[in-house]
Amino acid sequence: MKKIFIILLLPFFLLSEDPWGKDNDIKYIKKEEKKSFKKKPSILSKMANSIILFHQKNFSPIDGPRSNFRPTSSRYMQLAIKRYGFFKGYIMGCDRLLRENNEKWVYRTIKIDGIEYKYDPAVTNKYKK
Repeated sequence: MKKIFIILLLPFFLLSEDPWGKDNDIKYIKKEEKKSFKKKPSILSKMANSIILFHQKNFSPIDGPRSNFRPTSSRYMQLAIKRYGFFKGYIMGCDRLLRENNEKWVYRTIKIDGIEYKYDPAVTNKYKK
C-alpha cells in the first residue's frame, strides 16, 4: 500500500514548480565559500576572538541572556570574523548589534524551548535573491 501511494505521488513532486515550499529561495553557503573559511586567522582576528570569549565567559552570565537573535550577537561576530576576516566580520558584527531590539522585523524566526528568536546566520549573501 505504501509503495503504491509513493508511486502515485512521485510524479506530483517531480513536476511541481516549487517543491520545497516558500523558503526555496534562501541562499545557503556554497562549497567554495566553505573552503574559504579555512584561512589562517590574523593577529587582529585572534585578539577579537579572545575579547569576545572573555565577554561571553565573564559578563554574559552576570547579565543573563538578552539577545533576540540566534546565533547570539557575540557568536555572530565570532563567526563573521572567522569566515570573512577581521574588518568585514567586525562591520557585520557591529551592524548586527545595531539591529538588536525587540521589534518585529523581516527575519525568519525559529522557536527554541517555546521562545521565538530571530534567525540571522553570518553569511554575506543573505539579502540577495
